[in-house]
Amino acid sequence: MKKLLITLASALFAFGVSVRAADAPRTITIGLVAKSQGNPVFQAARVGAEDAAKELSAKHNVKVKIDWRTPNEEDAQKQADAIEQLVLVGAEGIAVSCSDASKLTGAINHAVESGVPVATFDSDAPKSKRFVTYGVDDIECGKQTMEELAKVMGGKGVVAILAGNQNAPNLQRRVQGAKEAAKKYAGISIRDVYYHKETPQDAAAKVEQVMQANPDITGWCMIGGWPLFTENALKWQPGTVQCVAVDALPAQLAYIRSGHVPVLLAQQCYEWGHRSVELLFNKIVLKQDPPAVKEISPLIPVTKANVDAFAKNWEKWLPK
Repeated sequence: MKKLLITLASALFAFGVSVRAADAPRTITIGLVAKSQGNPVFQAARVGAEDAAKELSAKHNVKVKIDWRTPNEEDAQKQADAIEQLVLVGAEGIAVSCSDASKLTGAINHAVESGVPVATFDSDAPKSKRFVTYGVDDIECGKQTMEELAKVMGGKGVVAILAGNQNAPNLQRRVQGAKEAAKKYAGISIRDVYYHKETPQDAAAKVEQVMQANPDITGWCMIGGWPLFTENALKWQPGTVQCVAVDALPAQLAYIRSGHVPVLLAQQCYEWGHRSVELLFNKIVLKQDPPAVKEISPLIPVTKANVDAFAKNWEKWLPK
C-alpha cells in the first residue's frame, strides 16, 4: 500500500508539473541586428521592436523576447557573425538592416536553411532568402530628396550628394534616384557624390571639406542626415546654401528651426523594429506570409510648419 501511495503521489506530481509546463507561455526569441549601436534611428528601431514584443506577448499569451545583436560601429562581418550566433542560440526569427548585402547574403541564407526566417529592414539583401523587406523605396527616396531640394533652390544651382557608406545597397539606390530626379532640372548640376563613414563626425567633416574645395556649391542633397546629428555642422548662413536631408531625429530638428534646412524627410525608423517583429511573429506563430516581399514605408516631410508636433514622437521613440 505504501509503495502504491508513493507511486500515485509521484504520478500526480509529474502530472502537475506537466500541466504547469503546458500552461506556461511559449517563449519566442527574435534577433534584431541593426547597423550600429550609436545611430539614433536604430535606437528607435530597438524601442519599436521591444514595444511590438510587449504588445504581441499580451495579445497572444506568449513571451516574445528581443535579442539585440548590433555592432558598436558599422561592420557587415560582425552582423553576419551575429546572425550565425542567433541561429546557434535558438532564435526563431531574425530582422537585420544590411550594411553590405554581399557579406550578409550567405549568413541570411544559412539562417533560413536552418529553419529561421529572416526579415530585412531599412537596407535589404535582395538576392538572399529573406521573406520580406520593410522600409522606404530607396530609389523614390533619392528622387524625393532631390526634388524637394530643387524646389527650394528654384530649379538651379550646383548640388553635392552626401551618400554615406558606398557599399550599402539602400544608399546606392538612393543615389540612383537622386541622379534621375536631377535630370528633370536643366538648371541643376551635380558636382559629385560624396561617401563617408556613417558617423556624424565623419559626415560633418566631409561636408566642411567639400565646401572648402567647392565654394560654388549651393545645395546639398543628403540621402542620409548624418552630419545633422551634430551641432553646427553647416557652417554657412541660413539660406545661402540649401539643404534637404533624409531622417528627422531630435538633433536634426534644430536645423529646421534655425532655417539651415527647409525640409527633412523622416523615415519611420520606430516602425523598422515594430513592423519587422510583427511580420516575423505572423510568420512564426500565425503561419502568415506578407502579401508582398516588399512593404513600403512612406517618408514624412518635416518643415517649420509641423516640426514641433513631429518632435513629440521622439519622446516615445528614443530610450529614456
